[in-house]
Amino acid sequence: MVDVAFIILFALIGNIIFKRIGLPGILGMIAAGIILGPSVLNLIDPEIRAVLKEFKTIALIVILFRAGLGIDRATLNRIGGPAIRMGFIPVVVEGAAVAAVSYWLLDLPLHAAGMLGFIIAAVSPAIVVPSMLELREKGLGKEKGIPTLILAGASLDDIIAITIFGVFASLAAGAATNWTYVFLSVPAGILAGAGIGVVIGFISIWFFKKYHIRDTMKVIIFMIVAVIFYDTAELPAIKNYIPIAALLGVMAIGFILLEKYDVLANRMATKFSKIWVLAEILLFVYIGTEVQISKIDHSLIGVGVVILLLGLIARSLGVWISLFGSELTMKEKIFCMIAYWPKATVQAAMGAVPLTMIMSGNITSLSEEIGQVILAMAVLSIIVTAPLGAIGIKLTGPRFLKRD
Repeated sequence: MVDVAFIILFALIGNIIFKRIGLPGILGMIAAGIILGPSVLNLIDPEIRAVLKEFKTIALIVILFRAGLGIDRATLNRIGGPAIRMGFIPVVVEGAAVAAVSYWLLDLPLHAAGMLGFIIAAVSPAIVVPSMLELREKGLGKEKGIPTLILAGASLDDIIAITIFGVFASLAAGAATNWTYVFLSVPAGILAGAGIGVVIGFISIWFFKKYHIRDTMKVIIFMIVAVIFYDTAELPAIKNYIPIAALLGVMAIGFILLEKYDVLANRMATKFSKIWVLAEILLFVYIGTEVQISKIDHSLIGVGVVILLLGLIARSLGVWISLFGSELTMKEKIFCMIAYWPKATVQAAMGAVPLTMIMSGNITSLSEEIGQVILAMAVLSIIVTAPLGAIGIKLTGPRFLKRD
């Protein structure tokens, strides 16, 4: 417990310092994790890091449930098309660009370049979602539903990236790939995630109308159900069959609650905003502890930064294509591009997966050195894009978005 108190204290100090100098407070919490973690002082016990990893899931559920509680039907109807395109096009364009440039500049085999490309391509819901909620609460871009547009797109982005990464990992392992399954499983997983979330939402409304219990107990029940839903979707037996978009499902629960039982939705939003105060600290400290600077080969930094910047340019082009024909102004489109830059969550979770597969013998066609390069690039992507995106959102949000 002393370790946890120490972590929270350092994170709060980092949050205050970064806000005082005009930077996003979340960067201060990530910095606290880096300093306390293996990269610098190595003061966090591995068991505590394992606990933080579990809290990471809870924190993502809390923030996405809050996001769902703020999405109304009118806004969803207005931004539906662009949101779907934002979920698919930017991640595919960036992943392909990073893979191609890595194949050329790092001399990686095609399968390894593909794995790297789609690890890097995933946007970070941990950074994007809280930033969009903060803007929405301030009324910035709310009239055109811009924060909601980015929230919805980001929830789809990760499942696309992870699915395509899995295809390249299978190819590297020498397994045959059923392309029909690949193309059908992604939309099926999205529909399944949203559908399960809707069903849970309606069951919750029926239950809470029939049985009157305290709001605190309702929050506990919601969290238990959401965690079971998420963890079940992550089971290999299910995940390898159909990649269920569980985080999108969590948002769908909140959406149904707001649509059909708005009084309870507003009370739940207040409760979850209080839970987020602690969940936010644990989430961003965990991300910081996963940034192990020692894993980065110094000779890789220059070319690695070039690859990441080219990837961000490609992602921005993908966002521009997704918003083509929308009612957004030039400044609003530029804001959407910047808001789609941050990397952290998937890169922290997936960066070491190729190396683990190589070391375990699941992939024999690639060397350990290639696994180390992919891990180093994943770490570098967090260090470069998380502050770049978070600062960009903070600076451009109030300037480029209209206040409602």
